[in-house]
Amino acid sequence: MYGVTDAFGQRSRHFRATTTPLSLDMKLLISNDDGVFAPGIRALADTLAQVGHQVTVVCPDRERSATGHGLTLHKPIRVEPITGLFHSDIEAWACSGTPSDCVKLALGALLDTPPDMVLSGINQGANLGTDVLYSGTVSAAMEGVIEGIPSIAFSLTSFKWRDFQPATTVAISLLKSLMVAPLDHPMLLNVNVPAVPASEIQGMVLARQGIRRYVDLFEKRTDPRGKTYYWLAGEVLEEVEDIPEGYEALAHRLQQLPGFADLGAVPSDVQAIRHPYVTITPLHYNLTSLLGLHHLQQRQAQGQSILDLS
Repeated sequence: MYGVTDAFGQRSRHFRATTTPLSLDMKLLISNDDGVFAPGIRALADTLAQVGHQVTVVCPDRERSATGHGLTLHKPIRVEPITGLFHSDIEAWACSGTPSDCVKLALGALLDTPPDMVLSGINQGANLGTDVLYSGTVSAAMEGVIEGIPSIAFSLTSFKWRDFQPATTVAISLLKSLMVAPLDHPMLLNVNVPAVPASEIQGMVLARQGIRRYVDLFEKRTDPRGKTYYWLAGEVLEEVEDIPEGYEALAHRLQQLPGFADLGAVPSDVQAIRHPYVTITPLHYNLTSLLGLHHLQQRQAQGQSILDLS
């Protein structure tokens, strides 16, 4: 159905080598937003340490989901070493700040040398489509990209599914590919693993960011002192088809250039995860709308001023 990469016996498609291959024992910084006691980060860190990577964990000391790329600016950030929770070869720290604080602190103060890669997760719950705008998991990985370090965010698409083995298998496979053939330049690979047995996963697919919307529900409540407060809840909608996202229009234009012919066939992560494929979506912190920029340039060329200060 899609162009897939191999982690579960499917046909393979490797990243292109453009730089010197990394060593077989990569230096990895791992964080998350579910907190230091979350099973996902222990599964990821311990598995990668067991196969020989040099792993350092710096993550929040408690649940920090949906904190986005927030930073702590108006109070001190405290960090404590953690022992006995992870593999014996792992140096681990619990941080009082946000996921972005954790990575920024690790890179700026705790690590003697920069890591080869920054990893985040394994998150308990999907980070698909527009989820990435709120995700602390994705933001922790993005902090690595901001510092020029390739990064990967791993998410398991269920809040209840506890089998992290397929996701750790994906992590090992992906790191092996990147050690042999590093990426052209630092980017964030947002990886979502379907919450199904490994035997049911159809492979790995490159996907674009889709759209996910929620039916927000603010429950109005009253505390014991009679004060009103609100509790945010809601349910996810399936992929929203009627919102113009610009990808199709941009892909149609880029397909006319050499080397871009396959862009139109790239599925969204929301679509591909249903089949069920592991999705890999390259992300970057540059939020410029290229299609929007082109549109506004055309308006200016036609004499339609965007902002008239006269």
